[in-house]
Parts: sequence; structure tokens; C-alpha cells
Amino acid sequence: MEAWMQQLLTALALPEYGLSTVFVVAFVSATLLPLGSEPAVFGLIKLNPHLFWPAILVATAGNTLGGVVTWWMGLGAHRAVDQWRDSPTHLRALDWLRRIGPRACFLSFLPVIGDPLCAVAGWLKMPLLPCTAWMAAGKFARYVVMTVALLQVWPDKLSLATLFVA
Repeated sequence: MEAWMQQLLTALALPEYGLSTVFVVAFVSATLLPLGSEPAVFGLIKLNPHLFWPAILVATAGNTLGGVVTWWMGLGAHRAVDQWRDSPTHLRALDWLRRIGPRACFLSFLPVIGDPLCAVAGWLKMPLLPCTAWMAAGKFARYVVMTVALLQVWPDKLSLATLFVA
């Protein structure tokens, strides 16, 4: 079983590309395309434990920039959403987003609703800079929590103590 896991992690990490692959996968996964970047981040870190913080930061940057692209897509999609403008669900969601403001973009790390949330924030013309900061905070927290949790399950070469004491 250990050999199978090592082969899977090697394939997911794409070691010949490393951090650039993590950036691209994280960027694409933050758009409306259904793709998760966590396996690539975890695989790279598992094979290269010294890249824990660089991988987390590169994934956060890529995922945040993907969220910004989604924000811009939402800004440009104003006409497409007009057809649902009067539905009760749409009105409740918009009311909630208007009350919360850019802080709602912290939730951009959530599966299913996170990426559309960025698009709706752009559609509502919420300020890009605060939205980007909240997206980055949420995505950074997700990558740290997810990777640390996965390292608890498969602790092989890396001790968590070495990640936070350097």
C-alpha cells in the first residue's frame, strides 16, 4: 500500500514542474472549473517537505488570483444574472452579500459556493482590493489547515514541529 501511495503522490506533485504546477492548478481551480488544487499541494509537500511554506504561499497566490479572475467574470456577467434578479433565493443571497460586504469573500475557499461567491462579489461591484484580501486570507487558511490535516494522516518524512519552528 505504501508503494501505491508514493506513486500517487509522485504523479500528483509533478516534481519536474514543482511550484509552477501548484500555481497553475491552484489558479485554474479558483475559477468556475471543477478542479481541486489540494492534491497537487499535498503531493509536492509530501515529496519535498522543505517546500511546505513556499507551496502554501504559491497555492494561495494562484488561488487568490484565480478568485480575482472569477470576480472580474462576475462583474462582466451582470446581464446574464438579470434573468434571475427577482427570485426569492437570489434576493436573499444578494441581501446577505450586501450586508456582509467584501468579508464574505473569506468564504471563497468553500467548495461549490466559493467560486460563485467571488463572481457575485464582482457582479455587485464590491471593492476589488478588500475582496482580494479576504479571498487570500480564506484560501491561505484552507491550504494550511488542509495540508496539516493530511500530514497528520500520512506523516512520513515531515514533522509538524519543523513547519512552525524555522
